Amino acid sequence: MKIENYELKGESMPIITYPNPVLSAKAAPVTGFDSQLEKLVQNMLFTMYHAPGIGLAAPQVGLSQRVFVLDIDYDREVVTNSSGKDEVRMSNFSPMVLINPIITGTSGSMTYEEGCLSVPGVYEEVKRFKSIHVKYQNMKGEFLELEADDLLSICIQHENDHLDGIVFIERLSNLKKNFYKKKILKDKKK
Repeated sequence: MKIENYELKGESMPIITYPNPVLSAKAAPVTGFDSQLEKLVQNMLFTMYHAPGIGLAAPQVGLSQRVFVLDIDYDREVVTNSSGKDEVRMSNFSPMVLINPIITGTSGSMTYEEGCLSVPGVYEEVKRFKSIHVKYQNMKGEFLELEADDLLSICIQHENDHLDGIVFIERLSNLKKNFYKKKILKDKKK
């Protein structure tokens, strides 16, 4: 569900990084469609835009709940302000919120270079479905459906994986998966 007339406001939340256990746990369904959920979504969007990223799932901010936000269309530009300092300007927001999503249909396949806010600095080609059909709830708890293709499909699949306790490096070949797991654990020890 797209949020109409979105304003960039909220509080930044710390992003949990791999291999934190919350990232490998299956998230619980959202049952409360209330002001707490609205605040969570607002803060997740604020965090995602400033990270910067195009998607963020609740487990990535330490909450094991089946909700994620995304925006594959917004513009992000670095400009020099009047005092000579660089600043980031974001515009054309088109945020979406999917709660308790279930992918009910898939077709085709495509490969796309993915990254993840919870696995900083790692970018790899991942094979995903080209098109998906998703059933989900909006902020009011209403049930909706969505057909998604290309980047939107990939982003939804990536974020939905987070809700199932899967980080994108789990989708790589065993060789690459083991390489990144060892590298990440070694970097954490430093």
